[in-house]
Amino acid sequence: MKSKRNLYVLALGVFGITTTEFGVIGILPEIASAFHVPIDKAGWLLSVFALIVAVFGPFMIILFSSFRRKPLLVSSLFIFAAANVLSAYITNFYILLAVRMIPAFFHPVYWSISLSVAEKTSAPENKSKAVGIIFSGLTLATVLGVPLATLMSDLISWQASFFLTAFINILALAGVQLFLPSIQNTSGSSTGLSFKTLNNIPLWTSLFLAFFTIMAMYSTYGYMADFLKNITLMNGRQISIMFFLFGTVGIAGNKMAGKYMSRFPFETTLIFLILLLGIYLLIFYYGVFFIPMIGIIAFWGLIHSGGFLISNINVTSSTSGSPEFINSIFTSCGNFAVTAGTLLGGFWISHYGIGSIVWPSIICITLAFCILLLKKKLTE
Repeated sequence: MKSKRNLYVLALGVFGITTTEFGVIGILPEIASAFHVPIDKAGWLLSVFALIVAVFGPFMIILFSSFRRKPLLVSSLFIFAAANVLSAYITNFYILLAVRMIPAFFHPVYWSISLSVAEKTSAPENKSKAVGIIFSGLTLATVLGVPLATLMSDLISWQASFFLTAFINILALAGVQLFLPSIQNTSGSSTGLSFKTLNNIPLWTSLFLAFFTIMAMYSTYGYMADFLKNITLMNGRQISIMFFLFGTVGIAGNKMAGKYMSRFPFETTLIFLILLLGIYLLIFYYGVFFIPMIGIIAFWGLIHSGGFLISNINVTSSTSGSPEFINSIFTSCGNFAVTAGTLLGGFWISHYGIGSIVWPSIICITLAFCILLLKKKLTE
């Protein structure tokens, strides 16, 4: 494969599916109001999607192991686009929740194939950079997808946000269909071998590290719009600008993470956790102040964007073989963490208020820090 061009094409698809998953973050207050449900219940639109990915990810990879890769990618993007169009016409919250569950089954399929292609078509010294290109689709979703969905909701309606997300997925589908060549299917019938790779203590340590890291990230980020609305007292347009700022600086953060993880994995992960902890403390103490919060959001986006990439490299570098299966395990782990994080955040809000939303994240970072030290000791 012409690696770089094809990786960017795959990243465009990641942009589409990730905008579907996380685009609701910026419009949760509007959806809660439209369907007359509390904000923590509206958060189910994110957490249930992530839970489906988490539970069924590895099994979906095994189920589709014999399918041709490119048609599978195109079909996945079509399902995402169709689900978004349907979501715009739904008037019942629980039906909306059910419709959002459908594309969630195909999310790990697209992610795992894309990450596997990045790893298999790059030299070992360039692996982090190649994976970073795939994760740039996630960053782009943060830069453009989430803020545009938020802006569309503010300017037109929350339904317009779903139409926008459908368009993004159709655009990604066209890109994959037109520019991506055929991808060799190397997973074959390696189910037994795939499950054998799970008998690996460093792998499980890395998975727990990834779980608590991502859980920390989404306990707070999942309710960012609600925090900015009720604590920082920003309006809808200002919130969409903050999401755009958050994602824009995240481009640099993603590149930095990819650059340093290939050379200093332990140090990069340690510094990431320390900086993220510092950001949450700043949010707690200065979140009520409009101007300081702008700077905090910029710094937050710079650090936050590298979390998935750092976690992925930690997991995939802890074992060898069955790359699609291991990436599906990572995708499941990450989405379990998103689910747990948003549920914990919603629980915390309902009991202690949106103003203290950072404390679940701080608890999770502390646990991640302890696991990182344990991993270091095990690998010495």
